[in-house]
Order: sequence, then C-alpha cells, then structure tokens
Amino acid sequence: MAAAPDEPPAENLARLAELHGVATSYRPAPDRTVQVPASAVTAALAALGVDASGPAAVTAALAARQRELRERLLPPTLVQWAGAEPPAALAALPAGTRLRVETEDGETREEAADLPLGVHRLTATAPDGRTGEACLVVAPDRLPAPPGRSYGLLVQLYSLLSHRSWGMGDLADLAELAGWAGRTAGAGFVQVNPLHAAVPGAPTDPSPYRPSSRRFPDPVHLRVEDIPEFAYAEDRERLNGLLERAARLRADVLDKGALIDRDAVWELKRQALETVLAVPPGPGRQAAYDAFRAAHGPALDDHATWYALAEVHGPDWHRWPDGLRDPRSAATARARTELADRVSFHARLAWLTDGQLRAAQRAAREAGMSVGIVHDLAVGVHPAGADAWAQQDVFAAGMSVGAPPDAFNARGQDWGLPPWRPDRLAATGHAPYRDLLRALFRYAGALRIDHVMGLFRLWWVPQGSPPTDGTYVRYDADAMLAILALEAARAGAVVIGEDLGTVEPGVREALQRRGVLGTSVLWFERDWEGDGRPLPPERWRADCLATATTHDLPPTAARLTGDHVDLRDRLGLLTRSATEERAEAVADTAEWLALLGSLGLVDSPAAGPPGSDEEEEIRAVHRFLLRTPARLIGVWLPDGIGDRRPQNLPGTWDQYPNWRLPVADREGRPVPLEELVASPRLRALLEVLRPPGPSGV
Repeated sequence: MAAAPDEPPAENLARLAELHGVATSYRPAPDRTVQVPASAVTAALAALGVDASGPAAVTAALAARQRELRERLLPPTLVQWAGAEPPAALAALPAGTRLRVETEDGETREEAADLPLGVHRLTATAPDGRTGEACLVVAPDRLPAPPGRSYGLLVQLYSLLSHRSWGMGDLADLAELAGWAGRTAGAGFVQVNPLHAAVPGAPTDPSPYRPSSRRFPDPVHLRVEDIPEFAYAEDRERLNGLLERAARLRADVLDKGALIDRDAVWELKRQALETVLAVPPGPGRQAAYDAFRAAHGPALDDHATWYALAEVHGPDWHRWPDGLRDPRSAATARARTELADRVSFHARLAWLTDGQLRAAQRAAREAGMSVGIVHDLAVGVHPAGADAWAQQDVFAAGMSVGAPPDAFNARGQDWGLPPWRPDRLAATGHAPYRDLLRALFRYAGALRIDHVMGLFRLWWVPQGSPPTDGTYVRYDADAMLAILALEAARAGAVVIGEDLGTVEPGVREALQRRGVLGTSVLWFERDWEGDGRPLPPERWRADCLATATTHDLPPTAARLTGDHVDLRDRLGLLTRSATEERAEAVADTAEWLALLGSLGLVDSPAAGPPGSDEEEEIRAVHRFLLRTPARLIGVWLPDGIGDRRPQNLPGTWDQYPNWRLPVADREGRPVPLEELVASPRLRALLEVLRPPGPSGV
C-alpha cells in the first residue's frame, strides 16, 4: 500500500526504525505477525530525538544514521565476557589502530587484553586520525548461583504487622521474620516487595511498583525506635504521644480489620523522625553518614532535593515553577540552599533506611540463611517522581511502558512508567542502571527483577494513545546483562528474573546462559506444546524460583476452593458467565490434584471436591514443588494460614483494596507476626519444606 502524502515511505521508515532499535512489527505467536501503527514508530523515534515526521525528514534521518554508523570507530558500549573472544567491534577496527584503556581504578593500559572485571573507558585512534571512545564492560561469564538448594518465604512487607510496628510491617519485622525462619524453619531466604521510595501524596499511590525512586529506599519502612538517636531525643512527651497514636493505628488494623493506611503511618513516623533527627549523631555515626552521602554524591542530593521541593510545591514536578523543573537550573540551586535543612533531613532518612535494610540482611545471614533477603526491582518509576525529575535526560519524553494485547488482556496495558532511552543509557555507559544495581545490592542477598524481559525490549506507548498503538523498543541486552553480572558478582548476590507470560524467543535461553534464574508458577506449568496437561515435576526447569502463587495471583487456598472466581464475579470482572468460569477452575484444579495423587503426594486424599482438605492439599502442592529440580522454592507466607485474598487484583483500582491488606487467616482475621510464627498450620506446611537438620518447627 502506497504511503499517504504526509507519511514517510514505509520502506525508509522501517529501515530508519531498525537502525534505532524501534520495531515496525512483532510476533505474539510463532505463526502470527502484527504490524504496529506508523504513528507509534514515528512517536518512538521522536522520543529518541529522531525526526520522522514526513518523507523528507525520514530520508534525512536515515542518511544521517547510516553515515554515523559508517564513520564511527566504536559503539558507545562494548562488552567483554570473561573467557570469551574480544568484542567484534575491536576486531573490525582498521589495521594500525591504537588503543588506550583507562580502567575504573585509574590504571592506563595500551591494549584491551587481560583487563580486570569492571567498567573501563576505551579510546581508539585510527591511522587516519579518527578517534572513538567507548565504555568497555568486562564482566564474569555468569552471575553467582544460589549456594545450594533452599526454600524461602514470600511476603509483602507492609502486610506483615507485628505488635511493635506502626500500622504496617517494617524493617525490624522483616529482620524478626528472617531470624525466625532461618533458625527455626531452615529457610534460606525471605522475598519482599519493592521497598523503593514512594511518591508522597494524599493519598499516596499504594503500589510498590510505581515508585518515586528505585535507587533509594522508602523511610516509611523504618523502625523508629531502633534508630540510636531515638533514646536521646529530648521531647519524650511528643514521642510518647506518637507511640500511643501508632498503637491505635496498629490496633485498627489488627483488631478492627481496617485497611493499612500508609499515609497515616508516614505522618506519624515523619513527626517522630523530625524529633529524633534533632539529636546530633555521635562522631562515628556522623562519619558513617558522611561516607554514605559521599558514596551516593549528586544522586542523593537530587533525591533529597526533590522531596524537599515536593513538600513546598507538591509531588508532581511538572507543575512546579518553571525554573525548578530543571534539576540543574540556577533556581533549583538557590532552592537547594534555601531548603538545606529539609534536604539534609531527607538525605539522612535515606541513610537510616539503608542501614536498617543492611541490618535485616545481616540478621538473615546470621540466622543461617544461605541467601537472605530477596529484594524486588520494579520495572520503572512514577513519571512525577524524583528519578524522573533528576534523570530527565535519560527518560523518553511522552512515552509510557506497557504491554501489547495478549490472551489475558485484549486491549494491552499501559503501566504509566516512563522508559529509559537506550541511546542515552549507552552514551553514559549505562551509568544510571549501574548505580541503581549497586545501590540495591548493598543490602540484597538476591534481587528479583520484575518483567526481566525489559532488559531486552520494552513496549512503548505514546502519550494519549491506547496500549494497542505502541511498539517495542530494543535495549542493549548484552550490556544490560553484563552490568548485571558484574554488580551481582561484586555483591555475591543471586538474581531472579520474573519471566512469566509471553516471552520473546531466545530471551529465556540468554538469561539462563548468564545464570539469571527464571520464575515458575505451578498453575502455569503445563505442556503447552503438547497435550496441555500439568507438567510433571521432572520436566520443570532447574534454574528457577518455583512457587505456587505470587502477589498478583490468588492465594493457593482461594484457587483450591474456587474463591478467586467468586471474588472476580462479585467485582464484575468476569468476561463470561460465573458458571463457565467456575467449571473451568474446578477442572483445572482437579487435574493438578490428580497429578499430585498419582505421585503419592497427598497424605490423606479428601473424599470431597477440591479444597475439601485445603491444608493437606496445600502441603501436597509444596511437596510437588520439592519434586521439581528448581534451585529455589518459594512459599507465599499467607498460604501458611489460609489467607484467601490476593494482595493485588490486576484490572482493579478502587474496586479492591490492592496493596493495603494485612496477612490474615482463612476467615479474613488479621494475624500479627507473633501469632503467625506460632501457627500450627504454618509450621506443618514449613515442616514439608524444612531441610534435614537438628532444628525443628
């Protein structure tokens, strides 16, 4: 079909898009190709700084890109895997080209061979005088593997209240859970939701997957009483009053069934922290804070400045006065000075939270956990938040990350998260990505990467367009994986990739080759290329975290009893009759229970329908997971006491209390940490998984 007069010729646009990593089509299935709208392609190119607004612009941009690629000596980033051949770009250099490498520790070398692991600067000078520079990432061949096979607990930290927390779970609760699970139940890890800093607001977005910043943690998770200066604060009356209000807030959740109110918790903690931080730290702690601030440098200053400005101008930097929208402007510099006390306050909060995060990891390892705390890296950040403000130069303006239409969502998805520009990432040697990983690995025994396919490509949706009118944009997956391997190796940390759903061919293989574990959920593990029946345990992959459910899926008790269908029916979320949905759910569960029975994994098969003996069936599900070769096995902690409610119900906003539910028993009664660890039902489940040893549950 001929192009319209105001549209660029499709052939030229396709070539230009390919040279910038923008897709003009994609394949949702091996036998199906979908063309993306030309408008999505031109919008994505525009976000990459490429004008493709008409035929003449496309022709000029194509010629410029071809000339750039033809004339450059080096791409912006090169990867050298340990033990592998040198990058092809080096072999393609003209004969006689001189090389100079400045290693990250300041050493200068005249060749690129036998370099230490790290991120180095490479300069090439050709005989004709042309020069080129590149970031050279020298990475280990594989990421660290889990130290043996282990099982662990999966929990949303905010939902894990104790009798000492202030209305939502905190980092001291996490340390207590890890200490108990490691010593008493033989667990090797505890996996939590993202603990990234949130965007303040009224109300705050409760989703931990739309943070203000991924690099810095959220001080709402602090245990205020564990801060050393708390004991020396002078205004005891004020602190005691705040503690009393916190106790009432906690009682509202645990005793009265109220939802978790993150904003109320933060308001109390903010007031308490202002009192506590009025106490000067001792010289040792001051030196530790100074070292933390120096290590994070301008990034921490930007982060703290954004929060100080948000207190004055609101949490959306797009609505701030013009000068303050630019983190490098003179107006922002003046505001940073004027608000120095608040900037210091927020910087100290980041330091205190980092310290309690590291303390939780120490507690986990001291309890015998082989991995410790598994932290979660969200796929992106809120467009109005601190990272989007401070890193405007590396985010694609006017674009949002999402997903194309698939079997589960015919309209696609728009997650409202601005994507990183791959060209700007490459030009910086992927510095924002490196800094992010390094910050998280400070306190993580392992890192779960949400939507790990985003290391390869992301679905970009132009602002104002439906998710169906988006397109894929590619990233330098080799560089992303190399930096991940380098930082994980330096930290001795494991990496788990959330690779559920539709995955591009070759992605899982590439991740496995580099040692990134996948994610396998029981109900999805079927022989999709064969008879579609449940996959027997011996056919599961070994390099994965195997679980029965996730925070986005029904708890196991709900799936066994069909309560998840009833919930979606009550909320009007079903796309067909409730009778059909229930029949399919019963058949699906029956197939799995039949497989469990045939393997002898159900101690006393129930005579009734699925769910008649849910405790035994849940134990059988986890016996099955033990039969797989999976390196890690995860137990959704609410499964241990029969909680029916998902923490997040995709497709809902105000119809369901996403991200605000405390862990509860089968009747929906909130269960505090102290009662949870004493639960005979939880102990019986963990006994199934506990490795042989002297301790017992």
